[in-house]
Amino acid sequence: MPDFEVDPVSIDVGRLVRRNVASLYSSLVTRPTGQAVRLAIENVLAEEAGPVSLSVIDLSHVTVIDFSCADEVVAKLLLRFLEDDRPRDAFFVFRGIRELHRDPIEVVLERQTLAAVSETESGAYEVIGSTSWEELKVWQALEGRGRVKPKEVHDLVPGNGVEETLGSLVRRRLVFRNPLSGEYQALSDLLHCLT
Repeated sequence: MPDFEVDPVSIDVGRLVRRNVASLYSSLVTRPTGQAVRLAIENVLAEEAGPVSLSVIDLSHVTVIDFSCADEVVAKLLLRFLEDDRPRDAFFVFRGIRELHRDPIEVVLERQTLAAVSETESGAYEVIGSTSWEELKVWQALEGRGRVKPKEVHDLVPGNGVEETLGSLVRRRLVFRNPLSGEYQALSDLLHCLT
């Protein structure tokens, strides 16, 4: 368990669709459906999450997602928690993104220069969306190690600017930085500590 309290929240989007949109199917194919699901996710966070949370947004039971729903459920959700007036420090890992989901999600993320951490079917983690080469290289190095102490940052990858790049990844909610220890932690490592 981390030495700073992070609330784990697991959200099954397929279940939210069926419960909040009165549909027997778990398809995300209209903007109003996507908006209803995003608002339901935000309500779950308001009820279950403390000041800092790591949420697994599970798309495994979503059969179809179109561009407008990807924009509402993924991009607008991320944007809301990147804002200065966000209701809490929320980090997200997306699970169950299958090939048919990938294109709409990546397109809306890249269009808005957003990125997200995704758990693959094999259980590995990747960044999807828009990242710089430096961000991707540093993120992958941290993902490989799990976490680094502040004094170990410069050993993460060769070259200059590693600390600045980690700072960018933290601001983009792709990496967690413990406010007590200053340690940088991959979201996958944080998730494993919480479960």
